[in-house]
Amino acid sequence: MLLCPTSEEDESFESGRRRLRGPAVVVDCEDDNDKNEEIPIASSSKTVTPYLSEHIPKTYNPMSGPDGQVIPSTEDAPSANTKYCNRHRPDRKCRRQANEPSMEQLQSELNTLSQTDQQSISHVWSIFSAAPAKQRNLILQGILSACCFPQLSFISASVRDLINIDFLTLLPPELGFKILCYLDTTSLCKAAQVSRRWRQLADDDVVWHKMCEQHIDRKCIKCGWGLPLLERKRLRLEKRQIQLRATGRGMNEWSPNITPLPESPPSSREASTEPVFGRKRSLEEEEISPESVAKRLRITPLSNESQQRAVTKQPWKDVYKARFKVGINWKHGRCNIKTLKGHTNGVTCLQFRANILASGSYDTTIKIWNMESKEEIRTLKGNDGHTLGVRCLQFDDKQLVSGSLDGTVKIWDWTTGQLIKTLTGPTQGVLSVHFDGPYLCAGSMDNHIYIWNTQTKRAYRIVGHTDFVNSVKLDVASRTLFSASDDNTAVLWDLDTQKPIRIFRQHTGPVQQVLPLPHEFEVDESDLPEYVPDVDTDTDSEHEHHHHHDSIHEHDHQDVPNAHTHESHPRTRKAHATPPPPLSNPSLFPDDSDRPNPPQYILTAALDATICLWHVPTGRCLRIFFGHLEGVWALAADTLRVVSGAEDRMVKVWDPRTGHCEKTYTGHEGPVTCVGLSGERVVSGSEDTDIRVLEFADEGPGGEVA
Repeated sequence: MLLCPTSEEDESFESGRRRLRGPAVVVDCEDDNDKNEEIPIASSSKTVTPYLSEHIPKTYNPMSGPDGQVIPSTEDAPSANTKYCNRHRPDRKCRRQANEPSMEQLQSELNTLSQTDQQSISHVWSIFSAAPAKQRNLILQGILSACCFPQLSFISASVRDLINIDFLTLLPPELGFKILCYLDTTSLCKAAQVSRRWRQLADDDVVWHKMCEQHIDRKCIKCGWGLPLLERKRLRLEKRQIQLRATGRGMNEWSPNITPLPESPPSSREASTEPVFGRKRSLEEEEISPESVAKRLRITPLSNESQQRAVTKQPWKDVYKARFKVGINWKHGRCNIKTLKGHTNGVTCLQFRANILASGSYDTTIKIWNMESKEEIRTLKGNDGHTLGVRCLQFDDKQLVSGSLDGTVKIWDWTTGQLIKTLTGPTQGVLSVHFDGPYLCAGSMDNHIYIWNTQTKRAYRIVGHTDFVNSVKLDVASRTLFSASDDNTAVLWDLDTQKPIRIFRQHTGPVQQVLPLPHEFEVDESDLPEYVPDVDTDTDSEHEHHHHHDSIHEHDHQDVPNAHTHESHPRTRKAHATPPPPLSNPSLFPDDSDRPNPPQYILTAALDATICLWHVPTGRCLRIFFGHLEGVWALAADTLRVVSGAEDRMVKVWDPRTGHCEKTYTGHEGPVTCVGLSGERVVSGSEDTDIRVLEFADEGPGGEVA
C-alpha cells in the first residue's frame, strides 16, 4: 500500500526514498547525514538517461530543413518536424509565456531542497516533457491516482486558468470577424476590453458595419431593436469593401472607400420626399451636397479648415453609437424643440430634406426655411403665385410642386423662387399632389384624380371617388396609385387601365391620408391582435363589367352582397369566425410576370380618430391604432415608427408593428394639420400658424409629453 504524507510539512525525496528502502538504508544514512546530498541515484539515472536520449531530440527538432524547405516524410524516414500543439507551437502568437511570479516562487522553493531532491524533481519534469502524448496521459493518470485531496485541489485551481485559450489570437482574422458578428453590442464592447488584439478585432469596421446594417432603419430579428435611419446608400456602397476586409486584408487600415463621413447630409430616404419629377434620378443625384446647398441658398462655403474637418472619416462603431444615442432619445422623448414663425394663417402642408423645410399655408404663400438657423430663406409667391390657400406641396433638390384651393398645380424652382409652369385641369381646389419619375398626380375637390405624364405628354383623369380626394401616392415601379377620399375609402388604382385594383373599407369617417410603407417593412403575424376587423375589399375582377367612370359606391351596392351588415359591427367579430387570409404576397398582375407588386403595407388615417394598417395583396386590415381624441389629419412613417397629427392638437408616435403609442407631444394651440418624419426629427404644422421642430439628435429636456 502506498502511503501519503498527512501534513504539508516538507519531506525530501531522499528521506522518502530511505523510508521505502527499509531500516538498513535508514541506519546507514542516519550515521552520516552530511552524505545525503552526495548519494547518487543510480537506478534512476540508468532508467531516465536512455529515455531522455530517445525522446528529447524529437521534442526539439526543427520545423524545416537547413534550406528552409519542409522535410518530407516517408515510410522509412518519418518527418523530422515536430507536431506541436496549439499551446506550444513557436509560430503561434497565442503561445502562453511562463508566469514570472509563479516561476520565481517555484525556483525559490526548489532552491530550498537538497541537490539530490532537485535532481529527482528535474528528472520527473524532463521525463514528462520528453514523453509523447500517449505516455503523458499514462503518467498523469498515475500521478492523479497517487494524489490526495489537497493536491487535487491545487491541480484544479491551477488548471482553471491554464486551459483558457485566446481563440481570437489563435484563429485567422476572418474567422474572428465571423465569431464577433454574432455578438450583441454589449458583448462587443466588453470584448474590446479584453486585450489589444481583441480590441483591434472587436472595433473593426467589418463587425460594426454588419451591426449597422442589421439594426439601422429596421427592427433586428434577433433583439427586436431598431435604430433611426442614416444614409442607406453608405451601407450599400460599402458592403463590398467590408466583405473584402472580412477576409483579413487591410484590417484596421483607413480607407476612404470604406469608412463613412461623420456628418454628411442625409439621403433622400431620410427626409420625407420622393424622387425628382420628370425623370428618374440615380441615388448619387439625389444626394444634397453641402456645396450644392450653399450655392442654392447663397451661403458662404466652408473654409479649407472646416472642409478638412468635414472629410474626417468616422468608424462604423461611432456611427452606430451616434445612432444608438438618437434611438435612446426617441425612446425616452428627449429632444430639443424649435419653433418657426412666419406664416400669417394656418399651416396646411410641409416637407423637409436635410436642413431645408418647405411649408404651405392658407395665407397663399410657400416658405423655404433653414431649420438649423430657424431663418426664412425665401417665400414663393409673386404675381403668378397662388391666389388661394396652398393645401399641398412636394419638392426635391431643385423643383417644388404645389397645389392650391384655386384649382391650379404650380411647379417652382425653389432655389431661385421662380415659377416654372402652371398646370390646370381640376375644376375645384387641389388637396394633394405627388410626383415620382415621369408622373405627377393631383387629387381634387371635384372628386377626381388628375395625372400628367411627362414622357408621353399625356394628361388624363381617374374617376371613381364620390367625394373629395384628400391624398394621392404613386408607385412608379408597379405603375399603381393609392388614393384616400372623403367617401370613407382608400383605393389602389392601375395607372395602365385607370381601374381600381383594391378598395379598402374600414373607416367610418373621411379618410384624410394614405401612406405606402417601405418595401422592407415586415409584420410578424404572431404579433397581430386576436380580433380581426371585418374588411370589405373589392378587386378588379368584381368590376370587369363596370366602366371605370362609375362611382365606387355604385360598385359597392351592386357587387358586394350584404355590405351594410359588415359595416354594422366592424370591430366585434372574432378572428376564428372567418379565418383571415395569410400574409402572402401573390402577384396582383398575373398576366404580366415582369410587373412588380406595389408595397405590401399601407397606412390610412381618417376623421374617425383612427389609423389603420393594411396588407395590400390580401386587402386585410391588420391593426387599428386607437388613441387620438379627434380626427387624424396628418400621417408620416418609416420602418420604425409612425407619427400622426390630429384635431386634438396632439402629435403621437406609434410602433407600427404593435400599434402601441410610444409618446404623445403637445404644444400646438390649434389642430395639427401636417407632420414630417426623419430618423432624427419630427416636424409638425398647425392652424395656430406655428411649425414645431423636434430634434432627437441633440439631447434636450424633451418636449411637452402628455
